[in-house]
Amino acid sequence: MATFDIDVALARVERAIEGLPKAAMFELAEAGYDSVFHQLVACILSIRTRDEVSLPAALRLFERAPTPADVTRLSEEELDELISASSFHEAKARQILAIAEATVTDHEGELPCDDETLLAFNGVGPKCANLTLGIACGLPRISVDIHVHRVTNRWGYVETNTPEQTLAALQEKLPEHHAIDLNRLVMPFGKQICTGRRPQCSTCLLLDICPQVGVENPR
Repeated sequence: MATFDIDVALARVERAIEGLPKAAMFELAEAGYDSVFHQLVACILSIRTRDEVSLPAALRLFERAPTPADVTRLSEEELDELISASSFHEAKARQILAIAEATVTDHEGELPCDDETLLAFNGVGPKCANLTLGIACGLPRISVDIHVHRVTNRWGYVETNTPEQTLAALQEKLPEHHAIDLNRLVMPFGKQICTGRRPQCSTCLLLDICPQVGVENPR
């Protein structure tokens, strides 16, 4: 089989997801909440939570408290109520409040585009740090969620067993100009078309180039 052409694949994914809901953090950025702080908080809210839930929670929070200083003026109970739809909201409220306080105290109200700063926060891992730095700062960082992991393995573009291994493989292989768009494109594609169970292979725009690695019982 010919080498999988990632340029062709992502161009077709762009067409395939037209009209589908956008990935939550990208939609949030388009709504004007595109700072490092906004994006990092939104990513924290998205952990173990569907976009349909995390996006409204983020919007509700930022409409009430649009800046890190505003967030610090909320009590933990008020913050928890605003994000209560998100999974593990009590722990996330404490985490977000601590990040807001550090942003005001240590960074003059604006988080820098810096890996070490973001990863130093409790509970922030490479996925959230990379996605935040990609969207908020335009840095060519790859973020791997379950959809990116599953889809890129089905394409045979990587051969890995975990999202962490997928990230390492993509960092070695993916052209830099695709880094930010990979999550923007593949998240809705994997959620709506190349689904975990019974992917819509028969109508997929990538069918003729996709080896369908590991796919069982497609539609």
